[in-house]
Amino acid sequence: MIYDITPPIDDNLKVWPGDTPPSREVLSHLKDGARTTVSTLRATVHLGTHADAPSHYALDAPSIGERSLDYYIGRCQVITVKAAPGTRIEPDEVPVPVSAQRVLFHTETFPDPTVFNEDFAALAPALIEALAHKGVKLIGIDTPSVDLFDKEYRSPACDTLPSHKMLLRYDMANLERIVLTGVPDGIYELIALPLKLMGFDASPVRAILRPEPDTRC
Repeated sequence: MIYDITPPIDDNLKVWPGDTPPSREVLSHLKDGARTTVSTLRATVHLGTHADAPSHYALDAPSIGERSLDYYIGRCQVITVKAAPGTRIEPDEVPVPVSAQRVLFHTETFPDPTVFNEDFAALAPALIEALAHKGVKLIGIDTPSVDLFDKEYRSPACDTLPSHKMLLRYDMANLERIVLTGVPDGIYELIALPLKLMGFDASPVRAILRPEPDTRC
């Protein structure tokens, strides 16, 4: 059983307000008599399920093309948290012990990828710090950001994004806008490889979960 935990990329997908939505320009098409169909994709790199690079939230930090792929493949734990809309998940709200180096939180506070609701849940910096001390290297969430929605996200005067900064402090990776509807809690193998986009601040991923490999002889 493979769980695809990414939303469809099409005209209906809503991106962060102000970001570039996905669009397709068809340069040639078989139906018009061309020998091949060739398209151009234009979109934000924070498209659908995506991995942020440290350069997204820190100057002179690594781009997504420089990140080790070890963050994005391996043993993973899915945990459902009953988070209230517009709140940050604190360490004492995680209902089960964490037993993997990659953790994906299912909050159900961003249920429809075609509608951008601003009151989604996010992660508390204290939770990221606590998970770092447990050896966690990647944290994912089924919302557009590990931080709460902020209309001033791009403002130079806005000193926010505390959870992103905590990821930077502990050199952790994140996945945002994963889709965990219908995925039972438990242990899986995560595969969510970003593109090798040198100099870019994020990359879309095609994230999947599959049963944890049996490593017994």
